[in-house]
This record gives sequence, C-alpha cells and structure tokens, in this order.
Amino acid sequence: MATTSTTGSTLLQPLSNAVQLPIDQVNFVVCQLFALLAAIWFRTYLHSSKTSSFIRHIVATLLGLYLALFCFGWYALHFLVQSGISYCIMIIIGVESMHNPMMIITQKITSLAYEIHDGMVRKDEELTPSQRGLAVRRMPSLLEYVSYNCNFMGILAGPLCSYKDYITFIEGRSYHMTQSGENGKEEVQYERTEPSPNESVVQKLLVCGLSLFVHLTISNMLPVEYNIDERFQATASWPTKITYLYMSLLAARPKYYFAWTLADAINNAAGFGFRGYDRNGAAHWDLISNLRIQQIEMSTSFKMFLDNWNIQTALWLKRVCYERASISPTIQTFFLSAIWHGVYPGYYLTFLTGVLMTLAARAMRNNFRHYFLKTPQLKLFYDIITWAVTQIAISYTVVPFVLLSIKPSFTFYSSWYYCLHVCSILVLWLLPVKKTQRGKNIHENHQLSQSRKVDERENSLAEDSFSTRNSICNQNQEKASRPSSSRQ
Repeated sequence: MATTSTTGSTLLQPLSNAVQLPIDQVNFVVCQLFALLAAIWFRTYLHSSKTSSFIRHIVATLLGLYLALFCFGWYALHFLVQSGISYCIMIIIGVESMHNPMMIITQKITSLAYEIHDGMVRKDEELTPSQRGLAVRRMPSLLEYVSYNCNFMGILAGPLCSYKDYITFIEGRSYHMTQSGENGKEEVQYERTEPSPNESVVQKLLVCGLSLFVHLTISNMLPVEYNIDERFQATASWPTKITYLYMSLLAARPKYYFAWTLADAINNAAGFGFRGYDRNGAAHWDLISNLRIQQIEMSTSFKMFLDNWNIQTALWLKRVCYERASISPTIQTFFLSAIWHGVYPGYYLTFLTGVLMTLAARAMRNNFRHYFLKTPQLKLFYDIITWAVTQIAISYTVVPFVLLSIKPSFTFYSSWYYCLHVCSILVLWLLPVKKTQRGKNIHENHQLSQSRKVDERENSLAEDSFSTRNSICNQNQEKASRPSSSRQ
C-alpha cells in the first residue's frame, strides 16, 4: 500500500507542480478575462453608432489604467511615465513583471512617432506604399494618444496595432469601403453590414483553452533546462538530444499561443481586428493577429517561421528599423529586437545566432531549392527535410532566449559543439549569396509614387481615415515586403 501511494504521488507531482502559477501570471489571466467581458460590454453598449468617439476613448483608457493598477499597483504610473520618455525607463526601473506591457507601449510610441514624421515631415514621394498608408497627417490629441497607448484591449499583452487602425475602430469607420465613382476618379464611400466577431472569438477562446491545458500539463514535464543537465549530456545519444531539444521547445510555445490568442480574442470581442471580406463574403478578423499556429509548426524555412510568429512585432521592426536602415538592415533589425526584449544576455545570443541562421538559410534556399521543384516527389522530399532542419535550427537558436543567463546558454551551445553556428558560417563562406531586393523595391515604389497624382483632399481629416480596403492592401504589401530579418 505504501508503495502504491508513493507511486501515485509521484505520478501526480508534475500536474501538481504545473498548477502552481506565480501570482503575476494569475493576475494576468484574471485581468485578461475581465478585459474579455469588458470588450463584449464595450461593443454592445458603447458601440460607435450609440455613443461618441470621445466617450469611447475615455472608457477604453480608464479601463486600461484600472487593469494596469490591478496588476501592478502604483507601479502602473510607469506606463504614463514611459509614454513621455519611452524605452529607457524600462531598463532604469527594472520592474520585470511589467516587462511585456512596457514593451507594447514602446512599440506604440515609436510606431506613432514615425507615422507622424512620415505624414507631417517627409514628402509623399519619399514614402513606401505601406508608409504612405499608415502616415498620420495631423497631431493626435492628448486623449487620442493616451487611449491608443493605454486602452484596456491591449495594455497587458497587445497586440500592436497602427494608430490609424485604432482611431478608425474607435470612430466606427472599420466597415466603410471605397469604390471608384462613375468618372473613374472620384472615390465613393459606402458602408457594409457590420459582421459579428462572435464566431472568431469562440474559435480563439477554444485555442486558448487547449494551449493553456498543454502548458499546464506538458510543459513542466519537458523543461528546456534539462538540455544542459550534466547527466543528460553525458549519457544521451545524439538522436535523443535532438529529439528532446525539439520536444522541449515545442512544449514551451503554448504559453505564447495562449497569451497572444487571448489578446486577439479580446480585441475582436470589442469589435476591433476586422480586416475585410474574402471573395466569398466571409469576414476576416485577423487584422492584428500575432501568430498562425499551423504555419509555425509546419514551417519549412526560417522565413516561414518568422513570418507567422509574433507577426505584429515583425511588422514593427520592418517599419521602424529595416526599411529605414541604410547599412546592414538585417543585422540592425535583429539587434533592435534584442534590445527591445530586455537586458538578459540570452536575448542577444539568440538574436545574434538568428542573424547567422537567417542569412545561411537564405543562401541555402537560393542555391538549392530550384533543383527540387522538378517533380512533386522531389518537392515533398525537400519539404520534409527542410521542415526537420528548420525546427531543429529554431529550437537551437532560441534556447538562450529561454535560459536567459549567459553561462547556461554557452553550456548548451558547447554541448552541441556550436555545430549549427559552424555550419552557418561555412554556408555563408562557401555559397554565393544573392543581394536582397530591398533597394530595387524602394526604387520601384519611388517611381510608382512619382506617377501618382496626390489628391487635394489627402491633407484633410476625412482622408486620415484608414478604410478596410486600405487595410487589406497594406497587409498584402507588407507580406510581400517583409523585412530581410525574416527572409531567406
């Protein structure tokens, strides 16, 4: 009997440990669930057709500040402080539990600053199509600025959205469409029936529930730290090491799936996130979605993984760094990403390794992929091999991101003999690397903008509207011109 009891206790121990969550994580989940209910109430009783944008701004801001106060106490005042002096405050204060919210506000502040600069300082012909579509051509009011940064829908976990998309939502213009007039030049505004986000919200909440279940039951059974366990390193075979590396990093992802999908569901429940209709008339609620889980897990390239992971942050890095950098935009973009994440050495090791992996993967793809497109069988073989290599390379790259400290990170890499670092360097040394099309694309965009006549209404407040049609166009343009940090 004693043996049975002990065995049962041992079997239940992982699950018992799994449910012992830190208080800040419990507060986060509670606040996000409250935000979900508040979002439903906001869309039902404070719809743009029932109340003014002023009231919607006030309520969204007050609810956001309340959530911040509940989670962080009087440290929530740092949100307002950072709105004035930006990212440096985060490093000086060093409040770890506020890390993610302050990261989101940093993104919003820098994005809005560049959007205002593009709209009020730079000439239209100097802008790329995405910059032109997001440019803000009048200074936001204090209420609009605070509401954009501190609204309850995104203050805790985002996701990042553009200022124009947010203002369009608050003012109830998300469902306005444009079409050419009879003369082919005049644009006519019309409004489509507002779609319901309920189906999208329910689907995303189901994903949240599954992700949370996996995190609570499986993640603790496969800790990333076990990759640097001395006994494991000494006794495990290479196939075992590779398998466990992949499985442990696979198990570490559901907590991100949970947080980002819940944040997306909250915004959708409030009526924010509508991107447009497809050819069949189905509504899409992924304007500010941060990930695509199926594409992440089935990625066959570094580019595909990064294109579908933390999507809004990738777009932010593109807008504020990559397309504005004059020298080594890929390296600068990865370095900015490391700084933005924080001061832990593991972040820098991950993103420096990511530079090597991205450039090497791009070189391999450019030099060999076309040989495997001749038959479906060769293409399938290529996809299987590249899937396996990509998943191991991603896992190898992000281990320091999880371990954080420099000593365990180097312990892991040394146990693998820095093999993927060495392989990446050899690939870049031995294989020809094609230059990116960044400069060519910018030149083409410049020529396109030169040929376009700027309408006189462009400087008016009405033109400041960011219609659903423009949102769709911008999404397609940004997908086509995703930063080099995520290309191969």
